Amino acid sequence: MTRPTREATADLITLPGTPLADAVVDLIQPVETPSVFNHSLRSYLFARLVAGRLGLAVGHDYHDDLLFAACAMHDLGVASDGPHSRRFEVEGADRAAAFLIERGVPAVDADQVWQAIALHTSPGIAERRGTLCVLVREGVALDFGGPLGAGHVDAVTDEQADAVHAAYPRLDMIRSLTDAIVAQAAKNPTNAPRYSIPGEFLRERETFGRTRLEHACRASRWGN
Repeated sequence: MTRPTREATADLITLPGTPLADAVVDLIQPVETPSVFNHSLRSYLFARLVAGRLGLAVGHDYHDDLLFAACAMHDLGVASDGPHSRRFEVEGADRAAAFLIERGVPAVDADQVWQAIALHTSPGIAERRGTLCVLVREGVALDFGGPLGAGHVDAVTDEQADAVHAAYPRLDMIRSLTDAIVAQAAKNPTNAPRYSIPGEFLRERETFGRTRLEHACRASRWGN
């Protein structure tokens, strides 16, 4: 099997490098655990691979800065400096949209990012709310390796996955992210409505000591 060239690997793991993308990284890196931070960046890299598989062209079908912003900030709701006053998807979406508007991003674009973040745990809904929502949902799902119902888990080759994981290691991401979601959910009942992801994670952890997603991910493509 042909391995990717150094140039192809560099392209695969390269982040946008724009002022907005750099500002997003500066925002999230100090307030997310290293494993959640890496998960957020991998979700973007995987979302780009899904876009290619779907025949979507950057600059025509989607805006790369918006895709990066939405993927990178999709778990901002569990950041250590957050108010933790509503479910993590909505809190993260609110923070992300406000951050973008403060930096001159048009409100209509900031709202696209808001929807993509708020709906990334909502299969069957995100897919009907436009290209950005689809790519964020699929990028995040692909980083879970299958248990979230990713329809494009084979969009990334083993060699591509190795390159992405070498650049941004998993660091026991499933447990780390679940810990953060459960901790945020436990702070206030309004953060964990019944049948929402944070609500079910909290109840499953309290009842079984481990969520069903954590159990499923052990047998997923990435294993953690």
